[in-house]
Amino acid sequence: MSDHIDGPRQIGDPSADLTDLFAFTSPENPARTVLAANVFPTCGVDAIFSNAINHSIVVRRARVAGVGDATKFETSAPEMRFSCRFDGLERNAADGKTIQRGTCTMPDGQTLRFLVGDEKGASTPDETFRVYAGMRSDPFILAWLFEGDGMRKFQNLLFNDNVLCIVVEFDTARVLGPEKGSLFAVIAETLPIPRPGAFVGHPPPRMDWVGRPEQTNMRLNNGQVKGADDVRDLWNQQTPFAIDEKLRPMFLQYLKDSLAEWDMRDGKQDWIPSALAANANMFLDDFMLFDVTKPITDTSHLEIERSTLNGRAYQTGGGRTVDADVIDVLLTWMVNRDRELLQGGTTKATKPGQKNFPYFAAPSMDLQTVAETVDVNATPDKVWDLIGQFGAAYWHPLISEIRLTGTGLGQLRTIETIDGKQIIERLEAVDNSGRFYRYANIAGLPVANYTGMLSVKPNGAGSSVEWRAQFLPNGPGTLISKTIVSTLFKTGLDSLKSRF
Repeated sequence: MSDHIDGPRQIGDPSADLTDLFAFTSPENPARTVLAANVFPTCGVDAIFSNAINHSIVVRRARVAGVGDATKFETSAPEMRFSCRFDGLERNAADGKTIQRGTCTMPDGQTLRFLVGDEKGASTPDETFRVYAGMRSDPFILAWLFEGDGMRKFQNLLFNDNVLCIVVEFDTARVLGPEKGSLFAVIAETLPIPRPGAFVGHPPPRMDWVGRPEQTNMRLNNGQVKGADDVRDLWNQQTPFAIDEKLRPMFLQYLKDSLAEWDMRDGKQDWIPSALAANANMFLDDFMLFDVTKPITDTSHLEIERSTLNGRAYQTGGGRTVDADVIDVLLTWMVNRDRELLQGGTTKATKPGQKNFPYFAAPSMDLQTVAETVDVNATPDKVWDLIGQFGAAYWHPLISEIRLTGTGLGQLRTIETIDGKQIIERLEAVDNSGRFYRYANIAGLPVANYTGMLSVKPNGAGSSVEWRAQFLPNGPGTLISKTIVSTLFKTGLDSLKSRF
């Protein structure tokens, strides 16, 4: 998923996991360029930026050094680095709520303090730079399921998910100096802030980095390449713009094998060996290209690379906008070399981008609903006698033990599941004559603001049992959170059929 959860280190520390990188011309002001990096995939409602990580976006001047089968893009120093660090949480004196602040250091050495979540952002005194950081709706679109060597259209797998977003906007002429060359390469990286005095070991050189979308998850971790190991963590430790020379041949072979497999996903070979090798070589030098003198649009992503590989001068500014459907662009290129457009189950993210600063849509905070129902061949009273007590959930096949704390409304139940997990819930309301109770989840499920209700109603000579909940996803993302809750409900309700 672009750069989401792209290795064991990122799974272990999602706050340092870069998900996406963007480069585009400001829709508000064509004289300004926008760079943005997103971290913390499927972040929960309480997510904050890590204060142990240096979040950097790095730009280098680039040039086309070869075309066609000799395609090569060279970059040159000095680097233009935008680095953001974040403080720990503090208490707002005005209302007592917790807030987070950060500092961004610009390529010219200016530092800019900002408040996380302030949509106006913060600007340097000369207004050259403007910065925003906060939670936004994840603009990434992944509307495919990859099953074996097949591809199936699907809904957006990241629908309704949020990320933490850093946006840097600046005056293009002052900062980039396009008169010296208008083509640029950009990457983003997360680096551990040095902590001197550690007793044991040392931090890794970097936690994660990203250039073009899907370098790690789709190109370097193609599960259909036989015998291939997962090298994503090794890749993520490389220095951007300077891949270890000893490891380049190994990474290059991975890319060749992976691209050859993607090419045959439709049963047709569109990449002859020389062109495939050129494509792999181009991807090996992983950075996003953008040209500030040409139009950067929702469809210009990878146009610079594709045109150069095809032996033509590029016509657009490349880059990547908020609403670019980059997976479909990439799949069309890898699978059939632009012979036929491949489109997933949707071409739109949860929310479209904005035309004004900070350009990324506000976070998705819609309560999600899961409802499961089963009809059973027993009277409502008989069914309620079995399932209607808050502490009587032993009827559920996934529950091994229940402990109650307190009595009446506010009572807590601690559920031990058969796989050793613990769920804590609080009784909010109960109506035995109406045969329902309502409860809140306190811990154990990857959710927030969770309210559940179990009810029994007459249905002909039998009963209808409904279990429903509303919540905000808070960890693994909307699709997975809903699947977890739905599986819990459905397994319990299905077991009632055999009991009655």
